[in-house]
Amino acid sequence: MTRLGGLLAYPMKSLDGVAVDRAELGSRGALRGDRSYAFVEAGVDPEAASVGSGGGYVNGKSEPAIQRLRATYELAGPTDATPTAVTLERPARGDAAADERTFALPKERDALAAWVGEYLGYGVDLVRDPTGGFPDDRAAPGPTVISAGTLEAVASWFDGIADATEARRRFRPNVVIEDCPAFFEDRLFDDRGTGIRFSIGEADLVGVNPCQRCVVPSRHPDTAAEIDGFRERFLRKRRETLPEWTESDRFDHDFRLMVNTVVPEGSWGSVVAVGDSVEIDGLVDVEEADDGVVLA
Repeated sequence: MTRLGGLLAYPMKSLDGVAVDRAELGSRGALRGDRSYAFVEAGVDPEAASVGSGGGYVNGKSEPAIQRLRATYELAGPTDATPTAVTLERPARGDAAADERTFALPKERDALAAWVGEYLGYGVDLVRDPTGGFPDDRAAPGPTVISAGTLEAVASWFDGIADATEARRRFRPNVVIEDCPAFFEDRLFDDRGTGIRFSIGEADLVGVNPCQRCVVPSRHPDTAAEIDGFRERFLRKRRETLPEWTESDRFDHDFRLMVNTVVPEGSWGSVVAVGDSVEIDGLVDVEEADDGVVLA
């Protein structure tokens, strides 16, 4: 029986994640507290920013130095990954010495932004969205899903990736499913206009599209050192190992891995837990509107 093997939340966008045993699906369907804070360039409106390189967010796509910050958290509760405090360790950079400091949140948000900006060498703001966070895919903001077998397979493609755990840190999923073959998550999307309804325990989710990857997985999650030729090798190996169930007009190129989801409103507030069964229920109609995917 396919089951939920791991749950990961990322309380601060682009910083370290944290493994949790249980998580509530908050409003809009994201794990409660996931990416509830994000850094943006000073003065940038997060609603107008783009997650792409140069889009205003200070993230791994635009700023490799952010990956060299180490973060640990105090969380709001056993099913809520909203950080109430974060301890950051920054390496020496420019005129800033190596340092570690703990910040209470949201009280010391401005002090935290100033401390990170000093490290980066330019001004940043720390913004907060307590309702649905700052997902990369605003149209499908539910938990991202990948299988443990996929992470093991991808790690085996590169001498520079030590194991599945490192692959997980590079690709940053929310949900890791187990007791299923590699690339099982590719069963959770279909052609445009449709989604795949599936359940994790008592919660319903709908898989919508395979996640388009960026430069971040090519970089070591601690040092940001990049694997030469990562994209080219990934594309070749992804095509060589592509299961027959992956073919879809949504899978329009081979630099896609992991599945983006939406959560029906009726499942907001549900709690998912490590060990829950994962079952595919079938096709549903979806409409892609400007403000997100709508379940028909």
